[in-house]
Amino acid sequence: MKSIFTRRSIRSYTDQPVDDATVQELLKAAMAAPSAGNQQPWHFIVVRDRQLLDQVPKIHPYAKMLIEAPVAILVCGDETLEKHKGYWVQDCSAATQNTLLAAEELGLGAVWLGIYPTEDRVLAFRKLFGLPEHVTPLSMIAIGHGAEKKPPADRFNPERVRYDRW
Repeated sequence: MKSIFTRRSIRSYTDQPVDDATVQELLKAAMAAPSAGNQQPWHFIVVRDRQLLDQVPKIHPYAKMLIEAPVAILVCGDETLEKHKGYWVQDCSAATQNTLLAAEELGLGAVWLGIYPTEDRVLAFRKLFGLPEHVTPLSMIAIGHGAEKKPPADRFNPERVRYDRW
């Protein structure tokens, strides 16, 4: 529960690298996410190439932190792996959230960058990363050792809770 309540979007990173073993742990956490019918329609691209990371802010207006991030993970859905049509979005969202929680648990900072369903972003990411037509980028997660620390945020709002009916 601690990681759930302390996780925050971190957009500033030190120059300390994130090692391969840690990235592997993040990917294992991502793939431990639930998926409809256990279809696991995801693919992940680990991006360390500085030229690629520096290109992303040119196609995504909220991705400036990638200029500092030592690594990012692109989370993609593969329609050919779906048993239950259309659920890849929820499945890949669960994988993204697992990655964010794992990053917090491992002492890293991370932030979710939404790509899908904004069509121009989808097309630009597809082109930049050479994705086939049946693979759609859902999100990119910037990851690094945080250069900022944010206090936990209590977002519980009892006014948004109903019981049994609206």
